[in-house]
Amino acid sequence: MTVQIRKMNYLDALDNKIFSKQAKIGVIGLGYVGLPVACMFAKAGFDVTGLDIKQDRVEMINAGICPIEGIEPGLQELITEVTRSKRFRASTEYQLLKELDVVLIDVETPTDHENTPQYVALRSACTNLAREMKDGALIIVESTIAPGTISKVVRPILEEVSGKRSSVDFFLGACPERVMPGKLLANLKAMSRVCGGETPQVSETMKLLYRNIVEADLDSADIITAEITKTAENTYRDVNIAFANELAMICQATGADFLKVRELVNKSPGRNVLIAGAGVGGHCIPKDPWLLAYGAKDKVQLHVIPAARKVNDSMPVHIAGLLESALSKVGVSIADAKIAVFGYAYLEESDDTRNSPSETLIKFLESKGAAVKVHDPFVADFKLPLEEVVKGSDAIVIMVSHQVYRNLDLKFLKTSLKHPIIIDGRRAVDPKQAKSEGLSYYGIGFGHESEE
Repeated sequence: MTVQIRKMNYLDALDNKIFSKQAKIGVIGLGYVGLPVACMFAKAGFDVTGLDIKQDRVEMINAGICPIEGIEPGLQELITEVTRSKRFRASTEYQLLKELDVVLIDVETPTDHENTPQYVALRSACTNLAREMKDGALIIVESTIAPGTISKVVRPILEEVSGKRSSVDFFLGACPERVMPGKLLANLKAMSRVCGGETPQVSETMKLLYRNIVEADLDSADIITAEITKTAENTYRDVNIAFANELAMICQATGADFLKVRELVNKSPGRNVLIAGAGVGGHCIPKDPWLLAYGAKDKVQLHVIPAARKVNDSMPVHIAGLLESALSKVGVSIADAKIAVFGYAYLEESDDTRNSPSETLIKFLESKGAAVKVHDPFVADFKLPLEEVVKGSDAIVIMVSHQVYRNLDLKFLKTSLKHPIIIDGRRAVDPKQAKSEGLSYYGIGFGHESEE
């Protein structure tokens, strides 16, 4: 059998299996992306096996329990449905990959302190997969990776360990996820996807597969284009957030209100100033600009991307500066202060604490000698009574716009705080309402001269 005939036979057979929903699918990594993806394919009628290194997570999932806290509409119900139907099961055993036709890789791809990609999980997943991978399997990396990672990391590992040849004995693609906590299922259905295949036929097979769970556009591309597209879209957002943050600091310094300025700017066609805030967190935006940059390491001199990262990384310290200034006006040193921090997740109504700006703020305050208590209704370590965290504190710092913080009892805060100070890093509280209740309000992008 010639290489071309074998290749065509494998892909044609896989297309038929996908069309008839006889293809067996595996998902490596059952986190914020892998778990909902696996469940959605199972609901669509496929037999799905999910792999994760965490035994406790696997046991929870097989018991029909969602391991992701926070508000995720429909996810718990979906997990219950597909585990009861036996179309989805979770495991820690890679041997189960032997008979699978499609394997999706959804593992974390962080960067280190020097902004270099750290692919420990990706390399491990590829190595273990290669030992079990069947002939003709389609391997799709959904994780966000630096441009060139599949050609330089994924393909070499799969070929060397398995002894098989890419695009002949197995097939490779990149289809980066586009989801965020709180909207996992909705994003998977409604967000377009780039199906980057090592050949056009692989891209078409990928589109046939993803059409079972995606209602939006499915665009064909090569692998490098798919890799760049995902890192570029998050970098674009990071750069625009940085502009919003700098604009907010200008407004604050000159006595204007950023929210009003933003509203008026955005009335001009083609303008879309984003919301300023206390910092950028999560698994994606803080690292994806560095992944994009790494793809052209030593080839392009970058200016905008590093500058934007510096601005956004500095925002928790800027919030600390607001706090220190507010405390000084009531004669309190930061070294002697008791501070209540509201919110530890990086996103409202979520338990996701990856790259949390609150963590940066807390470490900075504690390094200055402050005593810090934290409240977050979605993060297990900080599910304390709100009253316990507030009582006797010198000030409150709002770092996450959870609904509970948008509906704070301001009268209660006034009577419970030692000094009635609110530092609002997310503009969760109305400044005029806070002032009417006797609170001293300091918000990101809120110029205090405008109060006079």
